[in-house]
Amino acid sequence: MSDEEKREPKLELIAYKAFSEYSEMYKVVDFLNKTLKEKNIIFGLTKDDDKMTINIYET
Repeated sequence: MSDEEKREPKLELIAYKAFSEYSEMYKVVDFLNKTLKEKNIIFGLTKDDDKMTINIYET
């Protein structure tokens, strides 16, 4: 197996949205990741102070 084949797939950020903190948003992101993983879509969630950002990636 070559080095290129061993590497993790690159993630391409296709969209993001910041919003006010929502304490259970991680459950939504988990649901989306489980549901859409076969479509090569991955969701990420970050929190900074009182703002959250959801990121959508394509593999």
